[in-house]
Amino acid sequence: MAATEPESLGWRGLSAVLVAMFAITVGYGVALPILPFLIEQIAGASTPQALSWHTGLLTGAYIIAIFIGAPIWGRISDRCGRKPIILVGLLGFAVTTGFFAVTESLPLLYLGRFLGGLFAAAITPVAYALIGDYAPSKEWRAHRFALINIAGTAGFFIGPLLGGLAMRVAGRVWILSPDRSLAMPLLTATGLAVIAAVSVVILLPSGSRRDNVDVTPDTAQIERPAMLRLLAIALVTALAIGVFEVGLALRGKDLGLDAAHIGIMFAECSLVMAVVQALVFSPLIKPEFTRWFIAPGLATLAIGLVVVSVVNTSVLMSVAVALVAASAGLLSPVATYWSSFGIPTSQGAQLGRMTAAASLGQALGSVAGGALFNLPVLPDASFLLAALLILATLLACIRLPRLLMPEPTASR
Repeated sequence: MAATEPESLGWRGLSAVLVAMFAITVGYGVALPILPFLIEQIAGASTPQALSWHTGLLTGAYIIAIFIGAPIWGRISDRCGRKPIILVGLLGFAVTTGFFAVTESLPLLYLGRFLGGLFAAAITPVAYALIGDYAPSKEWRAHRFALINIAGTAGFFIGPLLGGLAMRVAGRVWILSPDRSLAMPLLTATGLAVIAAVSVVILLPSGSRRDNVDVTPDTAQIERPAMLRLLAIALVTALAIGVFEVGLALRGKDLGLDAAHIGIMFAECSLVMAVVQALVFSPLIKPEFTRWFIAPGLATLAIGLVVVSVVNTSVLMSVAVALVAASAGLLSPVATYWSSFGIPTSQGAQLGRMTAAASLGQALGSVAGGALFNLPVLPDASFLLAALLILATLLACIRLPRLLMPEPTASR
Protein backbone atom coordinates (compact mmCIF):
# COMPACT_ATOMS: atom_id res chain seq x y z
CA MET A 1 0.00 0.00 0.00
CA ALA A 2 1.48 3.35 -1.07
CA ALA A 3 2.03 5.93 1.62
CA THR A 4 -0.13 9.00 1.32
CA GLU A 5 0.88 12.50 2.23
CA PRO A 6 -1.16 14.84 4.43
CA GLU A 7 -3.58 17.21 2.75
CA SER A 8 -1.83 20.16 4.38
CA LEU A 9 1.12 20.89 6.58
CA GLY A 10 0.08 20.29 10.19
CA TRP A 11 0.56 22.76 13.00
CA ARG A 12 3.49 20.77 14.43
CA GLY A 13 5.45 21.07 11.21
CA LEU A 14 4.41 24.67 10.71
CA SER A 15 5.56 25.58 14.22
CA ALA A 16 9.04 24.24 13.41
CA VAL A 17 9.19 26.45 10.31
CA LEU A 18 8.05 29.48 12.32
CA VAL A 19 10.70 28.88 15.00
CA ALA A 20 13.35 28.60 12.27
CA MET A 21 12.30 31.92 10.72
CA PHE A 22 12.20 33.56 14.13
CA ALA A 23 15.67 32.30 15.07
CA ILE A 24 17.28 33.54 11.85
CA THR A 25 15.77 37.01 12.06
CA VAL A 26 16.66 37.30 15.75
CA GLY A 27 20.23 36.45 14.79
CA TYR A 28 20.24 39.25 12.22
CA GLY A 29 18.39 41.81 14.31
CA VAL A 30 20.39 41.20 17.46
CA ALA A 31 23.53 42.52 15.78
CA LEU A 32 22.05 45.75 14.40
CA PRO A 33 22.29 47.96 17.51
CA ILE A 34 25.64 46.55 18.64
CA LEU A 35 27.56 46.64 15.33
CA PRO A 36 28.95 50.18 15.72
CA PHE A 37 30.07 49.39 19.29
CA LEU A 38 31.55 46.01 18.28
CA ILE A 39 33.53 47.58 15.43
CA GLU A 40 34.76 50.33 17.73
CA GLN A 41 35.88 47.76 20.29
CA ILE A 42 37.76 45.58 17.79
CA ALA A 43 39.17 48.26 15.48
CA GLY A 44 40.02 50.70 18.28
CA ALA A 45 39.61 54.44 17.95
CA SER A 46 38.45 55.30 14.44
CA THR A 47 36.90 58.26 12.68
CA PRO A 48 33.11 58.54 12.46
CA GLN A 49 33.38 58.10 8.70
CA ALA A 50 35.34 54.83 9.07
CA LEU A 51 32.84 53.59 11.64
CA SER A 52 29.96 54.37 9.25
CA TRP A 53 31.71 52.55 6.41
CA HIS A 54 32.38 49.42 8.44
CA THR A 55 28.83 49.37 9.84
CA GLY A 56 27.35 49.57 6.36
CA LEU A 57 29.79 47.09 4.82
CA LEU A 58 29.37 44.51 7.59
CA THR A 59 25.61 44.68 7.26
CA GLY A 60 25.99 44.50 3.49
CA ALA A 61 28.29 41.46 3.71
CA TYR A 62 25.59 39.48 5.50
CA ILE A 63 22.94 40.46 2.97
CA ILE A 64 25.08 39.92 -0.13
CA ALA A 65 25.76 36.38 1.14
CA ILE A 66 21.99 35.80 1.14
CA PHE A 67 21.89 37.14 -2.43
CA ILE A 68 24.44 34.52 -3.45
CA GLY A 69 23.07 31.63 -1.42
CA ALA A 70 19.28 31.93 -1.68
CA PRO A 71 18.85 30.82 -5.33
CA ILE A 72 21.32 27.97 -4.81
CA TRP A 73 19.65 26.68 -1.64
CA GLY A 74 16.21 27.05 -3.26
CA ARG A 75 17.26 25.03 -6.29
CA ILE A 76 18.85 22.32 -4.13
CA SER A 77 15.68 22.08 -2.03
CA ASP A 78 13.64 21.46 -5.20
CA ARG A 79 15.74 18.35 -5.74
CA CYS A 80 16.63 17.15 -2.24
CA GLY A 81 13.64 18.23 -0.17
CA ARG A 82 12.99 21.16 2.17
CA LYS A 83 13.77 19.70 5.61
CA PRO A 84 17.48 18.85 5.06
CA ILE A 85 18.19 22.32 3.68
CA ILE A 86 16.44 24.12 6.55
CA LEU A 87 18.39 21.98 9.02
CA VAL A 88 21.75 22.67 7.36
CA GLY A 89 20.95 26.39 7.30
CA LEU A 90 20.12 26.51 11.02
CA LEU A 91 23.16 24.54 12.16
CA GLY A 92 25.51 26.52 9.93
CA PHE A 93 23.98 29.77 11.15
CA ALA A 94 24.46 28.72 14.79
CA VAL A 95 28.14 27.92 14.26
CA THR A 96 28.93 31.10 12.33
CA THR A 97 27.03 33.35 14.75
CA GLY A 98 29.02 31.86 17.61
CA PHE A 99 32.21 32.50 15.66
CA PHE A 100 31.12 36.09 15.03
CA ALA A 101 30.57 36.54 18.77
CA VAL A 102 34.07 35.51 19.88
CA THR A 103 36.34 36.80 17.10
CA GLU A 104 38.60 39.75 17.86
CA SER A 105 39.80 40.46 14.32
CA LEU A 106 38.07 42.82 11.89
CA PRO A 107 38.71 40.62 8.80
CA LEU A 108 37.36 37.60 10.69
CA LEU A 109 34.37 39.71 11.70
CA TYR A 110 33.61 40.19 8.01
CA LEU A 111 34.12 36.46 7.36
CA GLY A 112 31.78 35.46 10.17
CA ARG A 113 29.11 37.91 9.01
CA PHE A 114 29.32 36.66 5.42
CA LEU A 115 29.11 32.97 6.40
CA GLY A 116 26.18 33.72 8.70
CA GLY A 117 24.29 35.25 5.80
CA LEU A 118 25.18 32.33 3.53
CA PHE A 119 23.58 29.82 5.90
CA ALA A 120 20.65 32.11 6.73
CA ALA A 121 19.90 32.14 2.98
CA ALA A 122 18.75 28.53 3.26
CA ILE A 123 15.79 29.35 5.48
CA THR A 124 13.51 31.98 3.93
CA PRO A 125 13.00 30.75 0.34
CA VAL A 126 12.80 27.11 1.42
CA ALA A 127 10.26 27.90 4.15
CA TYR A 128 8.01 29.68 1.65
CA ALA A 129 8.44 26.84 -0.87
CA LEU A 130 7.50 24.30 1.81
CA ILE A 131 4.23 26.14 2.42
CA GLY A 132 3.59 26.23 -1.32
CA ASP A 133 4.18 22.48 -1.55
CA TYR A 134 1.30 21.73 0.81
CA ALA A 135 -1.12 24.56 0.03
CA PRO A 136 -4.67 23.21 -0.52
CA SER A 137 -6.06 26.68 -1.35
CA LYS A 138 -4.94 30.24 -2.04
CA GLU A 139 -6.40 31.34 1.28
CA TRP A 140 -4.43 28.66 3.15
CA ARG A 141 -1.25 29.67 1.34
CA ALA A 142 -1.80 33.37 2.06
CA HIS A 143 -2.53 32.86 5.76
CA ARG A 144 0.54 30.61 6.26
CA PHE A 145 2.69 33.07 4.36
CA ALA A 146 1.42 35.72 6.76
CA LEU A 147 2.44 33.58 9.75
CA ILE A 148 5.95 33.16 8.31
CA ASN A 149 6.19 36.91 7.74
CA ILE A 150 5.02 37.62 11.28
CA ALA A 151 7.50 35.11 12.73
CA GLY A 152 10.31 36.81 10.82
CA THR A 153 9.14 40.27 11.84
CA ALA A 154 8.85 39.13 15.47
CA GLY A 155 12.50 38.12 15.24
CA PHE A 156 13.41 41.59 14.02
CA PHE A 157 11.35 42.99 16.89
CA ILE A 158 12.97 40.83 19.57
CA GLY A 159 16.49 40.82 18.10
CA PRO A 160 17.39 44.51 18.50
CA LEU A 161 15.81 44.60 21.95
CA LEU A 162 17.80 41.52 22.91
CA GLY A 163 20.96 43.03 21.46
CA GLY A 164 20.65 46.14 23.58
CA LEU A 165 19.31 44.65 26.81
CA ALA A 166 21.60 41.61 26.88
CA MET A 167 24.59 43.96 26.81
CA ARG A 168 23.41 45.57 30.01
CA VAL A 169 22.87 42.22 31.71
CA ALA A 170 26.17 40.82 30.43
CA GLY A 171 28.05 43.81 31.80
CA ARG A 172 27.10 42.59 35.28
CA VAL A 173 27.31 38.80 34.95
CA TRP A 174 29.86 38.10 32.19
CA ILE A 175 32.49 35.91 33.83
CA LEU A 176 35.39 36.53 31.44
CA SER A 177 35.65 40.25 30.93
CA PRO A 178 33.32 43.26 30.81
CA ASP A 179 34.73 43.98 27.37
CA ARG A 180 33.12 40.80 26.07
CA SER A 181 29.58 41.87 26.98
CA LEU A 182 28.90 42.47 23.29
CA ALA A 183 29.22 38.73 22.69
CA MET A 184 26.35 37.83 25.01
CA PRO A 185 23.42 38.68 22.67
CA LEU A 186 25.15 36.93 19.76
CA LEU A 187 25.70 33.77 21.81
CA THR A 188 22.04 33.93 22.83
CA ALA A 189 21.10 33.98 19.13
CA THR A 190 23.39 30.97 18.59
CA GLY A 191 21.53 29.01 21.24
CA LEU A 192 18.17 29.93 19.73
CA ALA A 193 19.30 28.65 16.31
CA VAL A 194 20.28 25.32 17.90
CA ILE A 195 16.85 25.06 19.55
CA ALA A 196 15.23 25.76 16.16
CA ALA A 197 17.31 23.01 14.54
CA VAL A 198 16.17 20.51 17.19
CA SER A 199 12.53 21.50 16.61
CA VAL A 200 12.96 20.95 12.86
CA VAL A 201 14.40 17.46 13.44
CA ILE A 202 11.54 16.49 15.76
CA LEU A 203 8.50 18.27 14.31
CA LEU A 204 8.97 18.85 10.57
CA PRO A 205 7.83 15.94 8.38
CA SER A 206 10.37 14.46 5.99
CA GLY A 207 7.88 13.50 3.29
CA SER A 208 8.51 14.28 -0.33
CA ARG A 209 6.86 17.20 -2.03
CA ARG A 210 3.43 16.95 -3.54
CA ASP A 211 1.86 18.83 -6.41
CA ASN A 212 0.09 22.08 -5.60
CA VAL A 213 -3.68 21.94 -5.59
CA ASP A 214 -4.30 25.66 -5.24
CA VAL A 215 -2.65 26.66 -8.53
CA THR A 216 -5.33 27.53 -11.06
CA PRO A 217 -4.91 28.41 -14.75
CA ASP A 218 -5.17 32.16 -14.13
CA THR A 219 -2.30 32.14 -11.64
CA ALA A 220 -0.25 29.07 -12.55
CA GLN A 221 2.06 30.80 -14.99
CA ILE A 222 3.26 34.21 -13.85
CA GLU A 223 4.43 35.84 -17.07
CA ARG A 224 8.00 37.12 -17.33
CA PRO A 225 7.06 40.87 -17.37
CA ALA A 226 5.09 40.44 -14.14
CA MET A 227 7.85 38.39 -12.53
CA LEU A 228 10.48 41.02 -13.38
CA ARG A 229 8.32 43.71 -11.76
CA LEU A 230 7.88 41.58 -8.64
CA LEU A 231 11.66 41.16 -8.46
CA ALA A 232 12.08 44.93 -8.82
CA ILE A 233 9.61 45.53 -5.98
CA ALA A 234 11.50 43.09 -3.74
CA LEU A 235 14.79 44.81 -4.59
CA VAL A 236 13.77 48.45 -4.02
CA THR A 237 11.74 47.66 -0.90
CA ALA A 238 14.72 45.89 0.66
CA LEU A 239 17.04 48.69 -0.50
CA ALA A 240 14.88 51.17 1.38
CA ILE A 241 14.98 48.93 4.48
CA GLY A 242 18.78 48.67 4.26
CA VAL A 243 19.20 52.44 3.99
CA PHE A 244 16.76 52.95 6.82
CA GLU A 245 18.31 50.37 9.20
CA VAL A 246 21.89 51.62 8.88
CA GLY A 247 20.83 55.27 8.92
CA LEU A 248 18.73 54.72 12.03
CA ALA A 249 21.59 52.98 13.90
CA LEU A 250 24.14 55.67 12.99
CA ARG A 251 21.79 58.56 13.66
CA GLY A 252 20.88 57.10 17.04
CA LYS A 253 24.55 56.83 17.99
CA ASP A 254 25.14 60.45 16.87
CA LEU A 255 22.29 61.51 19.16
CA GLY A 256 24.06 59.86 22.10
CA LEU A 257 21.65 56.92 22.43
CA ASP A 258 23.01 53.62 23.75
CA ALA A 259 22.44 50.23 22.13
CA ALA A 260 19.31 49.58 24.20
CA HIS A 261 17.62 52.79 23.01
CA ILE A 262 18.59 52.11 19.40
CA GLY A 263 17.19 48.59 19.78
CA ILE A 264 13.87 50.01 20.96
CA MET A 265 13.63 52.13 17.80
CA PHE A 266 14.16 49.06 15.63
CA ALA A 267 11.63 47.15 17.69
CA GLU A 268 9.01 49.84 17.07
CA CYS A 269 9.55 49.45 13.32
CA SER A 270 9.16 45.69 13.54
CA LEU A 271 5.96 45.97 15.57
CA VAL A 272 4.33 48.16 12.92
CA MET A 273 5.44 45.73 10.18
CA ALA A 274 3.98 42.76 12.07
CA VAL A 275 0.61 44.47 12.52
CA VAL A 276 0.40 45.38 8.82
CA GLN A 277 1.39 41.86 7.71
CA ALA A 278 -1.26 40.34 9.95
CA LEU A 279 -3.92 42.61 8.45
CA VAL A 280 -2.93 42.20 4.79
CA PHE A 281 -3.32 38.42 4.81
CA SER A 282 -6.11 38.26 7.36
CA PRO A 283 -9.47 36.59 6.57
CA LEU A 284 -10.85 40.11 6.06
CA ILE A 285 -8.94 40.54 2.76
CA LYS A 286 -9.13 38.17 -0.19
CA PRO A 287 -5.63 37.14 -1.36
CA GLU A 288 -6.44 38.18 -4.96
CA PHE A 289 -7.12 41.76 -3.82
CA THR A 290 -3.62 42.22 -2.35
CA ARG A 291 -2.20 42.96 -5.81
CA TRP A 292 -3.93 46.36 -5.69
CA PHE A 293 -1.91 47.34 -2.59
CA ILE A 294 1.39 47.45 -4.49
CA ALA A 295 1.21 50.95 -5.99
CA PRO A 296 -0.06 52.66 -2.79
CA GLY A 297 2.60 50.80 -0.81
CA LEU A 298 5.42 52.03 -3.06
CA ALA A 299 4.13 55.61 -2.92
CA THR A 300 3.91 55.50 0.89
CA LEU A 301 7.42 54.06 1.18
CA ALA A 302 8.89 56.86 -0.93
CA ILE A 303 7.05 59.50 1.10
CA GLY A 304 8.22 57.95 4.37
CA LEU A 305 11.88 58.04 3.32
CA VAL A 306 11.61 61.69 2.28
CA VAL A 307 9.98 62.57 5.60
CA VAL A 308 12.76 60.76 7.49
CA SER A 309 15.35 62.85 5.66
CA VAL A 310 13.84 66.24 6.51
CA VAL A 311 12.38 66.01 10.04
CA ASN A 312 14.15 66.46 13.35
CA THR A 313 11.37 66.35 15.93
CA SER A 314 10.60 63.07 17.66
CA VAL A 315 6.88 63.18 16.81
CA LEU A 316 7.40 63.63 13.07
CA MET A 317 10.19 61.07 13.12
CA SER A 318 7.78 58.57 14.68
CA VAL A 319 5.31 59.25 11.87
CA ALA A 320 8.05 58.74 9.27
CA VAL A 321 9.18 55.50 10.89
CA ALA A 322 5.58 54.23 10.89
CA LEU A 323 5.20 55.07 7.18
CA VAL A 324 8.38 53.24 6.21
CA ALA A 325 7.64 50.23 8.39
CA ALA A 326 3.99 49.93 7.31
CA SER A 327 4.73 50.17 3.59
CA ALA A 328 7.69 47.76 3.76
CA GLY A 329 5.60 45.36 5.84
CA LEU A 330 2.95 45.47 3.11
CA LEU A 331 5.12 45.22 -0.01
CA SER A 332 7.49 42.37 0.89
CA PRO A 333 4.88 39.69 1.69
CA VAL A 334 2.58 40.69 -1.16
CA ALA A 335 5.41 40.44 -3.72
CA THR A 336 6.52 37.09 -2.26
CA TYR A 337 2.98 35.70 -2.26
CA TRP A 338 2.39 36.47 -5.93
CA SER A 339 5.81 35.23 -7.00
CA SER A 340 5.07 31.85 -5.38
CA PHE A 341 2.57 31.02 -8.12
CA GLY A 342 4.28 29.31 -10.99
CA ILE A 343 5.73 25.96 -11.90
CA PRO A 344 5.24 23.79 -8.76
CA THR A 345 8.47 21.83 -9.31
CA SER A 346 10.65 24.95 -9.18
CA GLN A 347 9.11 26.92 -6.33
CA GLY A 348 12.35 26.82 -4.36
CA ALA A 349 14.36 28.32 -7.22
CA GLN A 350 11.66 30.91 -7.91
CA LEU A 351 11.42 32.06 -4.30
CA GLY A 352 15.19 31.89 -4.03
CA ARG A 353 15.41 34.50 -6.79
CA MET A 354 12.97 36.71 -4.90
CA THR A 355 15.03 36.36 -1.72
CA ALA A 356 18.18 37.09 -3.72
CA ALA A 357 16.65 40.25 -5.21
CA ALA A 358 15.63 41.44 -1.76
CA SER A 359 19.07 40.63 -0.38
CA LEU A 360 20.83 42.51 -3.17
CA GLY A 361 18.63 45.51 -2.51
CA GLN A 362 19.27 45.38 1.22
CA ALA A 363 23.03 45.00 0.68
CA LEU A 364 23.11 48.01 -1.64
CA GLY A 365 20.96 49.97 0.79
CA SER A 366 23.15 49.05 3.77
CA VAL A 367 26.34 50.06 1.98
CA ALA A 368 24.75 53.28 0.70
CA GLY A 369 23.33 54.02 4.14
CA GLY A 370 26.82 53.87 5.64
CA ALA A 371 28.80 55.45 2.80
CA LEU A 372 26.43 58.37 2.20
CA PHE A 373 25.64 59.08 5.84
CA ASN A 374 26.38 62.71 6.83
CA LEU A 375 27.88 63.73 3.50
CA PRO A 376 28.88 67.41 3.68
CA VAL A 377 27.02 68.28 0.46
CA LEU A 378 23.82 66.28 1.01
CA PRO A 379 23.64 64.63 4.46
CA ASP A 380 20.53 62.58 3.65
CA ALA A 381 21.51 61.51 0.14
CA SER A 382 20.84 57.80 0.73
CA PHE A 383 17.21 58.39 1.78
CA LEU A 384 16.49 60.66 -1.19
CA LEU A 385 18.13 58.37 -3.76
CA ALA A 386 16.17 55.39 -2.43
CA ALA A 387 12.93 57.40 -2.69
CA LEU A 388 13.68 58.22 -6.34
CA LEU A 389 14.28 54.53 -7.16
CA ILE A 390 11.01 53.60 -5.50
CA LEU A 391 9.09 56.19 -7.53
CA ALA A 392 10.65 54.83 -10.74
CA THR A 393 9.54 51.32 -9.74
CA LEU A 394 6.06 52.65 -9.01
CA LEU A 395 5.77 53.98 -12.55
CA ALA A 396 6.92 50.63 -13.97
CA CYS A 397 4.36 48.71 -11.89
CA ILE A 398 1.17 50.64 -12.71
CA ARG A 399 -0.10 47.75 -14.86
CA LEU A 400 1.18 44.97 -12.58
CA PRO A 401 -2.19 44.05 -10.97
CA ARG A 402 -3.65 43.26 -14.39
CA LEU A 403 -0.52 41.32 -15.40
CA LEU A 404 -0.81 39.17 -12.28
CA MET A 405 -4.47 38.42 -12.84
CA PRO A 406 -5.76 39.43 -16.28
CA GLU A 407 -9.38 40.47 -16.55
CA PRO A 408 -11.50 37.44 -17.52
CA THR A 409 -12.64 37.35 -21.10
CA ALA A 410 -16.25 36.79 -21.97
CA SER A 411 -17.07 33.10 -21.86
CA ARG A 412 -18.52 31.38 -24.83
